Formats: sequence, C-alpha cells, structure tokens
Amino acid sequence: MPQQVSTLMWIGVAVPAALTVACLIGLARIRRATRLETARQQSAPRPGLPLQRGTGPGREFVELTSEERDAFAGLVRRLGNGR
Repeated sequence: MPQQVSTLMWIGVAVPAALTVACLIGLARIRRATRLETARQQSAPRPGLPLQRGTGPGREFVELTSEERDAFAGLVRRLGNGR
C-alpha cells in the first residue's frame, strides 16, 4: 500500500465497490426470479380465454393468368429500381 494513500481512502474505494457488487448480484437475482415467474404465468392456462389452436388457417392459392403474372413482374421491376 503506497504511503500517500491513507486507510480511510482505501475504505472509501472498497465500500462503494462492495456495495456495487452486492447490488448487481441482487438485481440479477430479482431479474431471474421475475423471468421465471413470468414464464410460469405464461405457461398456465387462463380461465377467461378460449384455448388457442396450434396451427393457423389453411393456405390459399390462386392461379394467376399470364397477363396477371406479366403485370406483377412489371410492378416488381418498377418498384425494385428505386432501391
């Protein structure tokens, strides 16, 4: 320990550093607990809401005529030139 640094100065550095580390550890624990609690709440079914289906609606497919395909290709080319 250097001669010009007093014990009170070392305490003045060590105490805030220790408090900072303790606060960071506490915040990490609170965050982890909150994240786990949120995950539990999201996985639990809610009584007021209907059950959701696992899949979306069926896909629709429309056959385009050759004129429609050409018009769409022209639109894509026109919009693509701006980029």
